[in-house]
Amino acid sequence: MNQIQFSPSLMTMNLDKFKEEISYLNSKVDSFHIDIMDGHYVKNLSLSPWFIQEVRKISDLPLSAHLMVDEPDYWVDQLIKIKCDWICMHIEVLNGIAFRLIDQIHEAGLKAGVVLNPETPVDAIYPVIDKVDKVTIMTVDPGFAGQKFIGEALKKIVELRRLRGENGFQYLIEMDGSSNRQNFKKIAEAGPDIYIIGRSGLFGLSESIETSWELMQKDFQEMTGIKLL
Repeated sequence: MNQIQFSPSLMTMNLDKFKEEISYLNSKVDSFHIDIMDGHYVKNLSLSPWFIQEVRKISDLPLSAHLMVDEPDYWVDQLIKIKCDWICMHIEVLNGIAFRLIDQIHEAGLKAGVVLNPETPVDAIYPVIDKVDKVTIMTVDPGFAGQKFIGEALKKIVELRRLRGENGFQYLIEMDGSSNRQNFKKIAEAGPDIYIIGRSGLFGLSESIETSWELMQKDFQEMTGIKLL
């Protein structure tokens, strides 16, 4: 497996080819990214814990839930019950419950992540930075696919790498938003561990998932100079 990890955002896949696309990607990617939206934190509704259970029937890869919700404790309880591998919560809604939820996730044998909106500084997660397994940096406004790429957010990836190196933190660094040919070079220079790839970077490149995957790899290698295994 490559040191760089790819995690397709299943919200942007062709749902009429659900089994075909996930079955093909099982041997290509490192995990699957599943957005859960409540229509309140963001003005959209998306996938659900039920969807995660359906994916689990055809994939043994780690499943990472990105909670864009107002009441994360409600959703964390549900995701623990179905043993979702990663549960990632927006730091903006965790005031007063962050330690409890992170501990609850870890006690269930699962991994906890925090997510930062483009405007949210890294210091917002300082109280829990040594406790989380993953930090996700949004490079688009949350809630809808196809949002404009916000390059300023990449500075936070660089900052997180520095903090990890200086302090021995163990979190992975993930980026979410417009990971595609146009932006691969800038993102790679910032250096995240995990690239979430959606419609513009993968699923929308071709009607065929096999061709889409080949085009994504070609785009990544051409724009970054990084050879993928």
